[in-house]
Amino acid sequence: MPQDAERRQWARVFHPAPDAPVRLVCFPHAGGTASYFGPLARASAPAVEVTAIQYPGRQDRFREPCLSSVDELADAVVGPMTAADDRPVALFGHSLGASVAFEVACRLEGLGRAPLAVFVSGRRAPSRPRDDSVHSLGDDALVAEIGKLGGTDPRVLAEKELLRLALPAVRADFRAAETYRWRGSGPISSPLHVHVGDDDPRVTEDEARAWAAHTTGICTLTRHPGGHFYLDSRTDQVLAAIRHELFSRAPSDRIPPRSST
Repeated sequence: MPQDAERRQWARVFHPAPDAPVRLVCFPHAGGTASYFGPLARASAPAVEVTAIQYPGRQDRFREPCLSSVDELADAVVGPMTAADDRPVALFGHSLGASVAFEVACRLEGLGRAPLAVFVSGRRAPSRPRDDSVHSLGDDALVAEIGKLGGTDPRVLAEKELLRLALPAVRADFRAAETYRWRGSGPISSPLHVHVGDDDPRVTEDEARAWAAHTTGICTLTRHPGGHFYLDSRTDQVLAAIRHELFSRAPSDRIPPRSST
């Protein structure tokens, strides 16, 4: 597949910002889609162009087989990401997406293309695994667990036919998240900025602070009111933090001005 076609397969740019000096690449949570980042993309433009990653097995990629490991997802997305080299990139991932973003950052650093910064949300550090097995539950129990986390409209959970179509991708994503084991990759040199809900049952404060061991750069921790999907109501605050880190702290030569030619 040509590089441009492969990139379009993985990347969604809902609000193009051709003059933005930096691109923020966003990775969804388990069961999530690129469209989850539509509000963030709209609020980011024109200062930052958001590229949202679409995992296979959902929406317009429904007929493609799901990938069920973080390493597979990270390996698959690095090529399409590096095909676009028009500006520096930062990474943002929520939940499962945080693990994928970190592994993508490791791969980019190995290519000599370390991201400006990596923002991880709603996810414990790679060195703090848990033996969760939600992905192995029956359909009804899996749906119940999704409901407990919030972030999904209860009306969607009540739509049996819609769930039947969505559950294979959800199960594959939970498998990827729950079977992910850090293999010693990194630490990365990019700054790591950790965001968590203060009532998130999936991330303790100790597990969040442990991200500091995975970078040789600075590591910050920001706690927000809310649970696992605190981001739904805190998009503006998270975006403000991203802008601060990218534009206030980054040396001016890290984000070069856009060429006029």
